[in-house]
Amino acid sequence: MNLLALDTSTVACSVALQCGDALAFRHAEEPRAHTRLLLPIIKELLAEAGIQVSDLDAVILGNGPGSFIGIRIAASVAQGLCFGAATDLVPVSSLEAVAAAVFENDDCQRVLVAQDARMHEVYLAGYERGVDGLPIEFMPLCLHGAARLENLPQDCCAAGAGWSQHGELWATNRDQLSGRVDPDYPHARDLLRIGAARREQGAAIAPERLQPAYVRERVAMPPGETEL
Repeated sequence: MNLLALDTSTVACSVALQCGDALAFRHAEEPRAHTRLLLPIIKELLAEAGIQVSDLDAVILGNGPGSFIGIRIAASVAQGLCFGAATDLVPVSSLEAVAAAVFENDDCQRVLVAQDARMHEVYLAGYERGVDGLPIEFMPLCLHGAARLENLPQDCCAAGAGWSQHGELWATNRDQLSGRVDPDYPHARDLLRIGAARREQGAAIAPERLQPAYVRERVAMPPGETEL
């Protein structure tokens, strides 16, 4: 099974390739470099594995939410690869990939993942550890400001760069969270684990059916408003 996963929804440009039992990846946290880095990384990983785009069995996409431009870059590349390989696409939440990394490396049972949404808000979703170690959503994806979160379950930790980038959100809620854990950004190797399972469950789609998780319709402050 040859699976390629990619995510550029944050400052991280992350790509992973699974060929049978072999796994290779590249992960670079370099802002505004996705257009320059993504395709060369993919070509490098394919060349190292000795396979072509046409040999891919599926492409797994970190589908946001996150940077509008970053999501568009990865979505366009993923769709192009799928058309070139005549294969299907498996979209996975980029927040869920962060949660999967938490459950792989930490013993917490629930995690709130936050990523910067600009305009004083974060993209926020909650996940609990499933029996297979993969995330199960308990709090649906939403936009959230600095307000106190209500009705949080016990033993819930925090992950994702949104908590450090929006200090007031953390200050308002730190007393009801068990602490902050890594990672800050999604990694393609975690997308691979989720995407492979989703593909087995029949979640693959034709690339033209992709709907990127932009969440919000505007990304800039109206005239007269300021982003602190």
